[in-house]
Amino acid sequence: MKYTQLGRTGLKVSRIVLGTMNFGPQTDEAGSHAIMDAALDAGINFFDTANVYGWGENKGRTEKIIGSWFGRNSARRDKVVLATKVYANMAPDGNVWPNHDRLSAVNIRRAVEASLKRLNTDHIDLYQFHHVDRRTPFEEIWQAIDVLVQQGKILYTGSSNFPGYKIAQANETAARRGTLGLVSEQCLYNLAERRAEMEVVPAAQEYGLGVIPWSPLHGGLLGGVLKKEAEGVRRAQGRSADALADTSVRRQVQAYEDLLDKHGLAPGEVALAWLLTRPGVTAPIVGPRTAEQLGSALRAVELRLSDELLSELDAVFPGPGPSPEAFAW
Repeated sequence: MKYTQLGRTGLKVSRIVLGTMNFGPQTDEAGSHAIMDAALDAGINFFDTANVYGWGENKGRTEKIIGSWFGRNSARRDKVVLATKVYANMAPDGNVWPNHDRLSAVNIRRAVEASLKRLNTDHIDLYQFHHVDRRTPFEEIWQAIDVLVQQGKILYTGSSNFPGYKIAQANETAARRGTLGLVSEQCLYNLAERRAEMEVVPAAQEYGLGVIPWSPLHGGLLGGVLKKEAEGVRRAQGRSADALADTSVRRQVQAYEDLLDKHGLAPGEVALAWLLTRPGVTAPIVGPRTAEQLGSALRAVELRLSDELLSELDAVFPGPGPSPEAFAW
């Protein structure tokens, strides 16, 4: 497994992030433990979760599964760079109480303590703001984070789903306070969805944040979905099904699959490998439901894409171009 620095920190992380969103809702505890075992054995040291994963009545379930895995072998904790998130309302469904969500100082304090308990650990390596909170000033957010850093309960802070201007606002506020600020941004970014290249990635690079793309296969759209449909293996669902309703998108995806079939390459592995060639990208998040699905991600790390293939991929899924040059008159 190859490793890289997380943004402007001294933290070394694997080029693939193990996403745990499926732990609980789609993969039971034993299966989730098997995936984490396989990931750690393969050298993946970067695990990502969120306090809300498990969803509905099972909010927090995913963190508990990770915590039970740590409990089986305490030596694992020091081998893992553990990331989780705060923002969602964690009150039981139907009981939405004030101050049980977003990024107020009181909720950050409450959420950290709850996550630490579920995760069965005394610290979180990367604590991420799951969404922008337009109601809470960054001065208050950073004041709460500074206390937690001083207490040793969190080490670094990242953002998720932030626009470029909020990355700038967050880090300028932190700089005035003399603190580190955000060190990473977790954003929607893949071959089929490249809008992050307009503002988010440039802002992250300017402020020294590592970029952690989520949904690298765009909900399965880039994983050979049309071939799977044709073979009766699996029909498109969710985001990929919605996208394929657009005939122009379907033509793009068909051209993508035809191109990779010509090269004898697996679409899902190429989509991950492409992200690893992009400036500023630290590591994409993969969310395997089984240990077998993890193998495809591991192969992608070793895959080398030729300049010719990269140009052909750009022709199928053109990006917005460099900012601001591509938007000049």
